[in-house]
Amino acid sequence: MKWPAQNRRKAMKNKIMCTIKGMYWVLPVTFFLWCIGCQQPVENKHAEEVQTQLDLNKENKRIVLDFYQQLFGDKDLKAIDKYVAPDYIQHNPTVADGAAAFKLAAAKWFEGQPKTKIDVQHIASDGDLVFIHLKNKNPDGSLKSTIDIFRLEEGKIVEHWDVQQDVPEESANKHPMF
Repeated sequence: MKWPAQNRRKAMKNKIMCTIKGMYWVLPVTFFLWCIGCQQPVENKHAEEVQTQLDLNKENKRIVLDFYQQLFGDKDLKAIDKYVAPDYIQHNPTVADGAAAFKLAAAKWFEGQPKTKIDVQHIASDGDLVFIHLKNKNPDGSLKSTIDIFRLEEGKIVEHWDVQQDVPEESANKHPMF
């Protein structure tokens, strides 16, 4: 049986309308899924960036600790060749810039000095900066507090600041320096 043209058009229109009505959920669901998909890489990217920064901080602290023990504890001048960039910037006013100048100064400091274990009290890292607080001794055996700040680039120490303070026999407060 053939339907008249008008009935066929009406049936087709109903079929199309049912299909369209049934698809109202597709657009919102598609949009929702698209949004979730777009956010996922951002979260992963942020987590990767945080992990990369944590890894960099950890590696920079390891470099400074290894350098400090090898140079100041073991009195091994080769540590400068291994860990310090040739164009090293020095903010200590008693030492000239450059790894070579640092090596000359360290050679004088270490004349007749025994090897020691460095006594790290605190170490922290923030990106390319590493802060190390040490308990060490003056030539007369009295204690000294030293804070060194190193800036690193590509695994090499490129810049240095330091402050040193003798530990007094008596303190105005009950808080230790270490």
